[in-house]
Amino acid sequence: MAAPGENLKINGSRLWDSIMEMAKIGPGIAGGNNRQTLTDDDAAGRALFQSWCEAAGMTMGVDQIGNMFAYREGTDPDALPVYAGSHLDTQPTGGKYDGVLGVLGALEAVRSMNDLGIKTKHPIVVVNWTNEEGTRFAPAMLASGVFAGKHELDWAFDRVDAEGKKFGDELERIGWKGEEEVGARKIHALFELHIEQGPILEAEGIDIGVVTHGQGLRWIECTVTGKESHTGSTPMPMRLNAGRGLARITELVHEIAMKHQPNSVGAIGHIDVYPNSRNIIPGKVVFTVDFRSHVQDIIDAMLEEFYARAPGLCEEIGVSLETEIVGSFDPPAFDENCVSAVRAAAERLGYSHIDIVSGAGHDACWINDVAPTSMVMCPCVDGLSHNEAEDISPEWAEAGANVLFHAVLETAEIVE
Repeated sequence: MAAPGENLKINGSRLWDSIMEMAKIGPGIAGGNNRQTLTDDDAAGRALFQSWCEAAGMTMGVDQIGNMFAYREGTDPDALPVYAGSHLDTQPTGGKYDGVLGVLGALEAVRSMNDLGIKTKHPIVVVNWTNEEGTRFAPAMLASGVFAGKHELDWAFDRVDAEGKKFGDELERIGWKGEEEVGARKIHALFELHIEQGPILEAEGIDIGVVTHGQGLRWIECTVTGKESHTGSTPMPMRLNAGRGLARITELVHEIAMKHQPNSVGAIGHIDVYPNSRNIIPGKVVFTVDFRSHVQDIIDAMLEEFYARAPGLCEEIGVSLETEIVGSFDPPAFDENCVSAVRAAAERLGYSHIDIVSGAGHDACWINDVAPTSMVMCPCVDGLSHNEAEDISPEWAEAGANVLFHAVLETAEIVE
């Protein structure tokens, strides 16, 4: 297939303007965004995205879990579409670029095709996946996981948020539950543009990360149970402090991850303490352990050590431990042809680039199981993400979108 000419570029200023316009929906309190999944702000962001897609001549499809698919026709009605996109939902204190750059970068690729009069053999589909973040409804990448056959649709609909609201009910409430069967679509290839969410590209002065692998992860929800009692009147030897169990396991998780450097990470993020009162010793603590690596054997080894040691650490201080896996996916190796298309695009356009492993999970990691997939990454300031201070430059956004543009064009096959 013919490679796109190096003079083909997206409209960087239009892309940046679109990102800033989307950021007005669900503004955060410190310059970022709070556009959590299936909220009214999520619905408003979806509506704006749809209006832009329709203005670009695309038709919108929505499946039963709310995934949005904007379709641009190809010249061959039998050719499978090339997909590009990411997600529009954010963390409660999220940035303006995580996910959004990938969706709007893909939209800008189609807009630029229109401007330049480019036709492709394969159709192009710009996708917005539902609930990538997983912050309101666990697990992360929920809808792409259903699409890829990793989760059952009814199970996804039954996920609840902190207020007990069900995912399925909220999807219907905001008006974005479609009729299309989830996972029925066939994909020729999928590309996802994303900020790195790590410090490597910026620290090394590199324009583009060519993502060859993703990290696998295991989320272990832990419940440590002790006994609530008065902090002032309960003798120290008689305390059954669930908070001590959390502390011991926090150190254990760090120790286990450090044994497997440089190819693993581990931490405890989400924590709920009960009754969470200043003068009551915690009777129960619920928290989530997050282990990640791009090497499956390392994930297995970390889990094995955790399960061998964590219960004993709790038993020693008289508290109990219950665990449940609430998030899980194995480390993906992205498709060699798609990776090559990204690498060739960066070289053709004169951008510096390195191969990189994604430290975060992405929808592309699930779709990789059902279609050829790869990712493009651009730098972000200080590697900061999932934070309202998340920042990138217009030049970084434009470079990433140009590489996405070329990789999609090469794979979709330009028709002369």
